[in-house]
Amino acid sequence: MTDTIHHDLIIIGSGLAGLRAAIAAAFIEPKKISIGVFSKVQVMRSHSVSAEGGTAAVIFEDEGDNQESHIYDTIKGSDFLADQDVAERLAKNIPHEIYQLDHWGMPWSRREDGRIGQRKFGGYSFPRATYAQDKVGFYEMQTLYDTCLKFDNINFYNEWFCTSILKENNSFRGVTAIELKSGDFLKVKAPSGIICTGGAGRIYSFSTYAYSSTPDGIDMAFRAGLAMKDMEFVQFHPTGILPSGILITEGARGEGGYLINNKNERFMKKYAPEKVELAPRDVVSRSMIMEIQEGRGFKHESGYDCLKLDLTHLGDEKIKEKLAGIREIGIKFSGVDVIDEPIEIRPVCHYMMGGIHTNLDGQTELTGLWAAGEAACNSLHGANRLGANSTSECIVWGRITGELAAKYAMEFKNKNKTLDFALDQVKTEEKRIYDGIFRGKGDVNPYEVRKEMTDTMDEKAYVFRTEQPLLEGLKKVRMLKGQAWKHLNDKSKEYNTNFVNVMEVDAMLRTAEVVLLGAINRRESRGAHSRIDYPNRDDVNFLKHTLAYFNHEGEPKMTWHPVVFTRYAPVERKY
Repeated sequence: MTDTIHHDLIIIGSGLAGLRAAIAAAFIEPKKISIGVFSKVQVMRSHSVSAEGGTAAVIFEDEGDNQESHIYDTIKGSDFLADQDVAERLAKNIPHEIYQLDHWGMPWSRREDGRIGQRKFGGYSFPRATYAQDKVGFYEMQTLYDTCLKFDNINFYNEWFCTSILKENNSFRGVTAIELKSGDFLKVKAPSGIICTGGAGRIYSFSTYAYSSTPDGIDMAFRAGLAMKDMEFVQFHPTGILPSGILITEGARGEGGYLINNKNERFMKKYAPEKVELAPRDVVSRSMIMEIQEGRGFKHESGYDCLKLDLTHLGDEKIKEKLAGIREIGIKFSGVDVIDEPIEIRPVCHYMMGGIHTNLDGQTELTGLWAAGEAACNSLHGANRLGANSTSECIVWGRITGELAAKYAMEFKNKNKTLDFALDQVKTEEKRIYDGIFRGKGDVNPYEVRKEMTDTMDEKAYVFRTEQPLLEGLKKVRMLKGQAWKHLNDKSKEYNTNFVNVMEVDAMLRTAEVVLLGAINRRESRGAHSRIDYPNRDDVNFLKHTLAYFNHEGEPKMTWHPVVFTRYAPVERKY
């Protein structure tokens, strides 16, 4: 008999969005609402700790910056695919959150006059990335986690793997989950939920993401009938170190770092004469690949072509004060001290603009279920995210969804409603994961399937794309899906990471298929989606969002969704 856990609100994922949602919900009814936070890792191992550069906010309007500028920079950076009401909500809400974190103990870096420090970041009109050295995500996570621990009604379930959504009449009723420590399969019942499980970037091999950053939460919503939105838009960050893909923060360029080719030229002067190295990430990544293709790159010992990031002119004092983390990364993972020599870098998969389709409030298509952070797609980033807007999004929509989900849960509780759902859903899920995977009889190594899939995405859906390689990638992913890889060598019950890994591959393959389908169907170049065979932006035919729905009978159903315009018409994007 499957055991049952009860909460008023469950939050799946314990990164910035999940923790901010938990705090917001706990403030609504501190003594009355029961909150469960479920994470497949220990809280402080959530990938949000890896955020380095900053959190974008307008906090010094007396120095010329203003919220309207933040709104426009975000919309322009998105290549005009952002929903403009969403960009407005971000710009108007994030300043309060910066000061709220400060009050909770966030150790923001400070200027000489004692005010909170901000640095330049790509695509912004003013220095707007609020930072804490180059470890902003770690410090934000620690601040939020410490604050969560002050609430007795926030319950953490570390190392639990949520596998499916339970629902009744298009209303959320909870999830099924495996407690990894015991291996027990349980029902978690709640009238209200928030998915905050992060992005899908591990569908690529060369990636800045933690190995645990797989699209389990996105796929769980997809299988429950909710749409994935804009999944073809994958952000490639210009500065991933070789061969690991670990990120060198954009803050390195914000502090004055140069990108150089094998002629020792600052080549970005050609491609973005005004912003140079601080153009948006899609512009810089394309420029880097063009430099490499035209023979002005370096050859890394791993065999990859690359360029270099030069910080030597900044001096050791500035690097030690503001970029200590990336200096340590360079020494440990590349054998390079950035104080003394440039470091080799190449565009790397860093962020998914797409995710679970939500509205302005983070509400999904399922009543009682919200999504926030990178797992969600509220259309803030459109076709290209500006750096430092992601941690802002996590914090703002963490609060928004936490408050709304808590209020919904309390209304449900006060009406004494019952959490009914068909038990067939639980049986179907048990059959899918236990008969289909745990007791599977496959003869293909699932880890090799994962590697083939991620290598395929690196090769076929990278910075520049064309139809034939995308079709070849789709064919390969579907071939891999059809192979007999659903089985385990480890049959133990407790801490069976082999079981988790194969369930992750299952989600990754479905997600990769949607990314490729979206990229094939979008016959234009917009933001991070750059088609060599369709080099121009096509506002007549493609100024719209992509939606993908799960289809039990075959390939996903693809459709379109309108963009929200409130203030700015599309113009040519120049930097």
